[in-house]
Amino acid sequence: MGAQWKAKHKDLAANVRGRVFGKLSKDIMIAARGGADPALNARLRLVVEQARKVSMPKETLDRAIKKGAGLTGEVVSFEHVIYEGFAPHQVAVMVECLTDNVNRTAPEMRVLFRKGQLGTSGSVAWDFAHVGMIEAEPLVAGADAELAAIEAGAQDFEPGEEEGVTLFLTDPADLDLVSRMLPAQGFTVLSAKLGYKSKNPVNPASLSAEHLEEVEVFLAAIDANDDVQNVFVGLAG
Repeated sequence: MGAQWKAKHKDLAANVRGRVFGKLSKDIMIAARGGADPALNARLRLVVEQARKVSMPKETLDRAIKKGAGLTGEVVSFEHVIYEGFAPHQVAVMVECLTDNVNRTAPEMRVLFRKGQLGTSGSVAWDFAHVGMIEAEPLVAGADAELAAIEAGAQDFEPGEEEGVTLFLTDPADLDLVSRMLPAQGFTVLSAKLGYKSKNPVNPASLSAEHLEEVEVFLAAIDANDDVQNVFVGLAG
């Protein structure tokens, strides 16, 4: 959670599935600005792979690519906005949004942060490192993640959110390079993005079960907002 918070429940119920597709569609449209052909656009290729893994319908995927690449005549304009603050019990949070209307998103964030504390720009960013995050799984059992990290040029690695998945951490400028090097080291890249990793995460064991549940409920409400792409949290583990 020190890297990126994800809901504990992985079921793809209709509403959850819709939110996942909505977030991925935005990522696809942004990536497609660099070209509509995944074979020639590494960023788009990775997002398309993510979309396929969650069974995004082909027509939805193709529409997002064409829209982002400007092939439909529609103007796609998203603003990237970061909101900083604290979840309940002083757990630092950075919320990454892609929005077509900041005047809608800003008041929604203020409401969502009422059970925590919305900060100003830089109020918690100083305690997070801006890094590349690559989730990858071994092509064969026993693949050495440490050796792969060294050979591919990653700065560090740690267990991912899912069993059997490794999170490779890179310098932001090296994200694409490391993503392309990992397959040669025996790892299949599942996702690659820029994000924020807490430098001094809170140990969940220091919070009571009740307090930890309040943090989880707060994070789930933030993540459910349509404009939110990623939630980065200062919790260890």
